Amino acid sequence: MPTPTPPSLTFLDQARTALANAGDFAMGLATPTLRLGVTGLSRAGKTVFITALVHNLLHGGRLPLFAAAARGRISTARLDPQPDVDVARFDYENHVRTLVEERLWPSSTRRVAELRLTLEFESTSLFARAFGRGRLHLDIVDYPGEWLLDLPLLAKSYAEWSAETLARARRPAHAAIAGPWLAATAATDPAGPEDEAKVRDLAALFTDYLRAARADEHALSALPPGRFLMPGDHEGTPAVTFAPLPPGGEGVSKSLAAMMERHYEGYKEKVVRPFFTEHFVRLDRQIVLVDALQALNAGPGAVADLAEALGDILACFRPGRTSWLASILTRRIDRIVFAATKADHLHRSSHDRLEKILRRLVGDAMARATFAGAEVDVVALAAVRATREAMVDHDGEKLPAILGAPLPGETLDGEKLDPNAEFALFPGDLPEDPESLFPPAAKLREAVDSSPEVRANSDSRSTASPRSADSRPEVSPPESESEHEEPVVEFVRFRPPRLEKTAEGFTLSLPHIRLDRTLEFLLGDRLT
Repeated sequence: MPTPTPPSLTFLDQARTALANAGDFAMGLATPTLRLGVTGLSRAGKTVFITALVHNLLHGGRLPLFAAAARGRISTARLDPQPDVDVARFDYENHVRTLVEERLWPSSTRRVAELRLTLEFESTSLFARAFGRGRLHLDIVDYPGEWLLDLPLLAKSYAEWSAETLARARRPAHAAIAGPWLAATAATDPAGPEDEAKVRDLAALFTDYLRAARADEHALSALPPGRFLMPGDHEGTPAVTFAPLPPGGEGVSKSLAAMMERHYEGYKEKVVRPFFTEHFVRLDRQIVLVDALQALNAGPGAVADLAEALGDILACFRPGRTSWLASILTRRIDRIVFAATKADHLHRSSHDRLEKILRRLVGDAMARATFAGAEVDVVALAAVRATREAMVDHDGEKLPAILGAPLPGETLDGEKLDPNAEFALFPGDLPEDPESLFPPAAKLREAVDSSPEVRANSDSRSTASPRSADSRPEVSPPESESEHEEPVVEFVRFRPPRLEKTAEGFTLSLPHIRLDRTLEFLLGDRLT
């Protein structure tokens, strides 16, 4: 697939953005502000990450690799009123209550939300300390990653988007679930007369395809428009009621294709562009959370699809550095973290392999961002650690396992698990070579250009296969196309941990894996 064209600002957008940035700069003269964007595709753990970040800073969490906290230089961390009165506040208090008291995971991100955390700290500079304590406003901006996939649409016509979307739907990983919508589209005449009922029917079938594609068993990612599954206030409007059509209705006045195109352009201008100009271009730092394990379990097609989606996402960023003077009017994202979440679902011996896999997924995008002057890091992360590691005896052999309490309703090998009791799970080993998880290049090219008749075959799958404590995990070698069968692979979803208390009765902060390393990369230089 070609590299997507980054969205551009119109002259009016540039003027508005410069004015907003100048206002932010003026407000930050007394206390500097760092705007941190937190995003990721669905189920990646955005809400959990923000909640854990704030909880650990407010409660003095165990953060040995976050220098300012580890050395006691952060004197105060508090929540302050957010600066943007037209943006929803991130519901930190309720999310903490859900995690700590109910031991359940909070609801997913469905809109832009914001939270301001103010940090007062002791500077490492003698000169800076002479003027008193340092202070930093950390404005955390939470937004769905699916909305990022919409930004390239700003540079695409309806015909271009339709051609790309139809070609993607015919790939092996998509074709079966796209069948009903593709069949209805094939029976439609784009040059036919305007028909609102027909438009709604095609849009509904298209939305059903998007919903099915993102389900756990398929875990497909590169699927704009992002608002179709979370329309919010736009639900039922023409702006979210359209679908791709094949060529045939170009230039025909009052045709079905013209009506679809009008709705598509409305989506770009009324839904996508405001997000881009009001939120996205005002970010300083960015973390992208990635549920790589879900894609690995769904197979090579889902892995290739995730790689494409992540490439599209980073192509929308504005990475690089600006001078102090230029930063008054324009912002660039100068540090980006890609985090493979749910690292606590694997034994630590596989964490470096998980990072390698993520590096392979975002390799091209990382190179472009680095070339532009941004710093990029990749980390295997669990913002809230739901498991712990242990060695378990099995037939006289010591085996590495993870222990945790499953969420209500979880099953393993067909048996329902007790949510109030811990059990041991052998998570298996990820492959040493990330390339074994991707379709071979020739197969991938064939998939990209495939017709509806292409068979849904993949060359191989190799990933961690969890087993209960009475069986040893095995990782099968790659199979040929003729031998390939769909294995049943599932990762058990664990409950958040029960928080420990000190002898004085104080509740400790949420445990994590590498949250401190992530904070050091994102914030460390601003707290020196």
